[in-house]
Amino acid sequence: MKNVNFFICLFAIFADTYAQKNTTKMSEKHIAPIAKIIPEILEKHGDKRTDNYYWLKDRENPEVIDYLNNENDYYNKMTASTKDFQKDLFTEMKSRIKEDDQSVPYFYNGYFYITRVEKDKDYPIYARKKETLSAEEEILFDCNELAKGKSFFQLNNLAISPDNKFAAFSVDFVGRRIYTIQIKNLITGEILADKIENAEGSAVWANDNKTLFYTTQDKITLRSDKIFKHILGTDSKEDELVYEEKDETFNVDISKTKSRKYLIIESGSTLTTEYQILLADNPNDKFKIFQKRKRGLEYSIEHFDDSFYVLTNLDKATNFKLMKTPENATSKENWKDLIPHRKDVLLEDIDIFKNYLVIKERNNGLTKIRIKPWIGENDYYLPFDSETYTAYTTSNVDFDTDILRYGYQSLTTPSSVIDFDMKTKTKTVLKEQEVLGGNFDKNNYNEERIWATATDGTKVPISIVYKKGMIKNGKNPLLQYAYGSYGYSMEDTFSTSRLSLLDRGFIFAIAHIRGGEELGRTWYEDGKLMKKKNTFTDFIDCSKFLIEQKFTSPQHLYAEGGSAGGLLMGAIVNMAPHLYHGIVAQVPFVDVITTMLDDSIPLTTGEYDEWGNPNENKAYHYMKSYSPYDNVVAQNYPNMYVSSGLHDSQVQYWEPAKWVAKLRASKTDDNVLFLNTNMDAGHGGASGRFEALKEVAKEFSFLLELEKIEK
Repeated sequence: MKNVNFFICLFAIFADTYAQKNTTKMSEKHIAPIAKIIPEILEKHGDKRTDNYYWLKDRENPEVIDYLNNENDYYNKMTASTKDFQKDLFTEMKSRIKEDDQSVPYFYNGYFYITRVEKDKDYPIYARKKETLSAEEEILFDCNELAKGKSFFQLNNLAISPDNKFAAFSVDFVGRRIYTIQIKNLITGEILADKIENAEGSAVWANDNKTLFYTTQDKITLRSDKIFKHILGTDSKEDELVYEEKDETFNVDISKTKSRKYLIIESGSTLTTEYQILLADNPNDKFKIFQKRKRGLEYSIEHFDDSFYVLTNLDKATNFKLMKTPENATSKENWKDLIPHRKDVLLEDIDIFKNYLVIKERNNGLTKIRIKPWIGENDYYLPFDSETYTAYTTSNVDFDTDILRYGYQSLTTPSSVIDFDMKTKTKTVLKEQEVLGGNFDKNNYNEERIWATATDGTKVPISIVYKKGMIKNGKNPLLQYAYGSYGYSMEDTFSTSRLSLLDRGFIFAIAHIRGGEELGRTWYEDGKLMKKKNTFTDFIDCSKFLIEQKFTSPQHLYAEGGSAGGLLMGAIVNMAPHLYHGIVAQVPFVDVITTMLDDSIPLTTGEYDEWGNPNENKAYHYMKSYSPYDNVVAQNYPNMYVSSGLHDSQVQYWEPAKWVAKLRASKTDDNVLFLNTNMDAGHGGASGRFEALKEVAKEFSFLLELEKIEK
């Protein structure tokens, strides 16, 4: 249900020749597939629900696969006249991207590490250079070779041993986030016989260069629940179980501190965390509890010198505070305040250096980077002028440096990687994203932040970007995007593909609705559990505000969201379908109650603190009141494009499939309704660097066809 990395909306235009080549639009009619009805009575708390499409859950049933293929076939027939246009969109989006590119190198443990991509290749190449950038390049992994013959490929968690000799890596060939961990000898190039199946993906080396700790998943629910210890050269079947997380609402992970002194096991749920620590020099010892879990107590830890630094909500620190404790006395009674709690500032993260503490904060919806010297000078903030930007620290792997590396971008400013000298307060831009094509000038666009008033009087920020010269006359096409769950803040990021939409008169808006964390922890708390409907009404109120201010009108307003943002789309089309001309719902989580009652579905039990536990009567009825699938009724719905992935482990394919089937049987309009299922991919869609753009092109053609923009 979670996903935070693919929800940036990208857009492109018709090729100039498109209008001459194509005259037939999506309005050409074909017979839509009709899913058969097999009523399933679902009863809970004395309440009965009839699910006519429950049978679609059986992925082993050939009729289910036939239905999904029929929906894909219907989509392809209905959009046959736009296929050339989709190719043009793909070409345009791809043309703005530098095909031969590489990351800014970072130095770690004697090597510069570089990730690069090459022209006409879908996957990255991981490389390193010893001591200096002028040294000979050593290829660690060429993912293009590893992905040959695969319809999906993902390399995850590249972990280098302390002696730089071995690399543990994990691969997924399906898209269901079930990984196989292997080990490569970086000196000989040999892939060792060691092979660990059904892994979650994360792996960490102890300091002896032969002991590897890793995480596995429950085979049914895909919950990461066990930590094992593997000794190089042994059979993984003999690996020692180090820790098992038996609470089904928690997941586990393993990592190493920046100091390289400690290995850390994290057990976490939505509201509660617990850490265990072990000296990385002593991998055969037992992990020790840092601070025993207590429901509602959240904390994270960083190690430096002889102390741990604890970011926590202890003592009702809703927006978190920073505390410090000796490494030999880690329970909470030993924690001392370092940066106190502030009601108007969310403390998000820290980076520790020998002479400086760097703090990432969020105030009034904007990210701030604060530099605090350990001694002497006063602290200060990096200066950012825009109101629609995002700033973040990046690869800061060494303590003994005065250089902070951070990233910056805005809705009109391409992303940059910057080295900032915290002593001299000077900065060096190491790299700025190139926008190819020769026509981009950030000065041609306006970005601003406006505030809508929600039904209960709450002010909700909206970030918007548009081309200069836009006239507020209600005729502008506008795409409104949001997520609004898990406390995930939607950042104002730059998109090269979005430029084409802006150049053709589209306005792009991000609604920073409750359920995210843009305005602090309470912003999240007010959009979850029994307050979840605030997320939906905030989005609708933002839409009404944009219409009232004549940025757009219902005839030109579009909405998009994915995963939990797809739940948002499902809710708003039930609640206010008249406000929107078109909807894009990516891998939408729409069958809330049925999913949350099935603890065999991946991720379900860990979601109770986000959505509620429908085994409880009050939570059940509240969830039923907004669950998109349960609230489909006989009414007009907007034009809709719904996407899914057959191997999705986070939102199972049957949720959007059932939803579309019920919408087809219920809606009273002639608007188009498409379900497009990627039969080879999971939650994040296609894995190739440019293959993903083909999926985006489908969304673009859908939106622009509805808006009748041809030039």
